Amino acid sequence: MNVSIIFSLIIIGLLAGILSGVFGIGGGVIMVPLLVFLLGVNQHQAQGTSLAVLSVPVTFLAAYTYYKSGEDVVNWKYALIIAACFVVGGYFGSKIAIAINEQLLKKIFAVILLLVAVKMFFSK
Repeated sequence: MNVSIIFSLIIIGLLAGILSGVFGIGGGVIMVPLLVFLLGVNQHQAQGTSLAVLSVPVTFLAAYTYYKSGEDVVNWKYALIIAACFVVGGYFGSKIAIAINEQLLKKIFAVILLLVAVKMFFSK
């Protein structure tokens, strides 16, 4: 692995971590596009790599920092239920994703990001 790839991976990790801590985003929104555009990996590889990064509880310290802020900003019961269902949904979703043509998958991914962005931009 050459120095420019390692540097790109460090930048991707730092950006995803910072934006995850600040906005609660990182995996799909940051890592996947950066892996595709900076490193030229295909959509399947980018999504699989992003999921592999998140398979370790990398965001626990960020969530714990929110929890320790003294404000009621983390609902652990909700998080545990969502996490359990996320595991099941992630399994079935990955089965679907690897069966989809890469170009179509990339387009679906882009449309979802766009729809979420438009909804958030125009919401009150």
